[in-house]
Amino acid sequence: MTAMPQELLTQADVLLEGFLALETPEGFRAELIEGEIVVTPPPDGDHEDYIGLIVEQVILHSRTKMQFSGNKGLKLPSDGTLPDEHVIPDLTFAPRELRLYRGAEWWMPSDRVAMVAEVTSGRPRTDRETKRIAYARAGIPLYLLIDRGKSSVTLFSDPKGNDYLQIDTRPFGKPLPLPAPFSFDLGTADFD
Repeated sequence: MTAMPQELLTQADVLLEGFLALETPEGFRAELIEGEIVVTPPPDGDHEDYIGLIVEQVILHSRTKMQFSGNKGLKLPSDGTLPDEHVIPDLTFAPRELRLYRGAEWWMPSDRVAMVAEVTSGRPRTDRETKRIAYARAGIPLYLLIDRGKSSVTLFSDPKGNDYLQIDTRPFGKPLPLPAPFSFDLGTADFD
């Protein structure tokens, strides 16, 4: 009796398999970004305050009714040499009529997501650059970045390839226009 040859796994396959099997302590987030496993500790109170301020405004002012999640992971296409990105945005918004989160697996596809938002924390480069590139590559129409280190809020829009063509940055205290399907000015006065 001869043994069946085992399927050869690539380094990317092994990395993805190890990532998906990873168990993190409660409150920690594990993401697979650019072939690197990134584990983030639970957010601090200021981080959560920014998230609450954004959600409140979207719910109250958005022209399109939105659903949001701060827990669902997104599976994003990689550059082809690495496994797909697996990220957990601080906020993911989708039109309510889509019921996008209903029945979705933990790592859901990013198509039909209207906007993702990140609040910088211990690794601001990840939010400023790495995730921006991943979100653009996935074609997510809007990426909202609340940059605590720079006291600014930035909206990236019009994704093309590995980046966004439009960038609108405002200092905390100045409103930031959000285009359709939101169609309102995001107030940032309370971000100071």
